[in-house]
Amino acid sequence: MISNRESARRSRMRKQKHLDELWSQVVRLRTENRELIDKLNHVLECHDRVLQENNQLREEASNLHQTLRDLQLNNPYADLQDMEEVPCNTAHLRAESTNQSIATSMDLLH
Repeated sequence: MISNRESARRSRMRKQKHLDELWSQVVRLRTENRELIDKLNHVLECHDRVLQENNQLREEASNLHQTLRDLQLNNPYADLQDMEEVPCNTAHLRAESTNQSIATSMDLLH
């Protein structure tokens, strides 16, 4: 009978120890769960901010593209842009100008 009581007492002690370990695990897991929820909320907030910034940047890029198109359409020199690649030899223009100046000067002297 004493042996049975001692065995029952040891069994209750093992059971209590196991129960204490389980409660400790519950506390640890609840803490970990709260931390993970906090991290998740932080990541979701960052995600939302990035989405908002991305939308703003897309809108800004669209506005800048539209402004550029408007400037290109309203540019009175748009046709001259194609001529930028054409080489221009102005030496003959200067020579003609100089010759006209000489001729005009000669006419004035006569």
